[in-house]
Parts: sequence; C-alpha cells; structure tokens
Amino acid sequence: MHLKIVTHEKIVYDDVVDEIYSKGTDGEFGVLKDHIPFMSALDVGVTKIVKDGNVKFFTIMGGVFQFAEDEAVILTHSSESGEEVDIDRAKNAKQRAEERLQNKTETIDAQRAEAALARAMARLKAAQTK
Repeated sequence: MHLKIVTHEKIVYDDVVDEIYSKGTDGEFGVLKDHIPFMSALDVGVTKIVKDGNVKFFTIMGGVFQFAEDEAVILTHSSESGEEVDIDRAKNAKQRAEERLQNKTETIDAQRAEAALARAMARLKAAQTK
C-alpha cells in the first residue's frame, strides 16, 4: 500500500509500506493492505510505519488520515521523522510546558501549555524509538 504524509509546507514521506499505526482522536489504529476504506481525525502523536521489516516513526501534530484502495494519506499541521527530532529542543519544550502547567496563573493559557506538552512528548517518543 502507498502512504503519503503531507504538511502545509512539504511532503514528509511518500513511499510504499506494509503497515501503518497511528493515533486518532478516538484512539489508536492500524492499517494493513486491503483494509476497508477508513478515515479518522488525528490527534497529536506518533505514526509508526513498517516497510520490509524496517520501522520508522513520524511525529503527527493533528490532522486527518484517509485510506482507500490501498492509498493512505495523512494531512497534518506538522510532521517530522524520529531521526530529525532535536531531542534537546524537545526536552526543553517539555520542561517549559510542565513548568507553565505547575505555576498556573491567570496569564498562563493552560490549553496552550497542554498542547505544547503533547507536541514535545510526541517528538521525544518518535526520537527515542528510532
């Protein structure tokens, strides 16, 4: 089956794969060749791709997953492979978000801090599983 991961700026991945695992807003899911047509809103998380026994991980920052006729498309706000993640930057972003959530004041936007924390955690997970 064919997978394409697309952001507003570029095509992050475009190749034939054997397995796709991702995180929808309703939970995690997996897709294999000849799966029935399927569509899901995506949550912030990690997408796992298996090709010829090799595994790759990509951060997915929300978006949409669509599968039909052995063609999968992920349209997302932002994505990067686990190999591209700047681990130090992700750790610093995680720490800043956690500090903001611990020191809640009226000037802190809790939803924004929680979203930043989720993005940092996805990046760290993708990087540590490469």
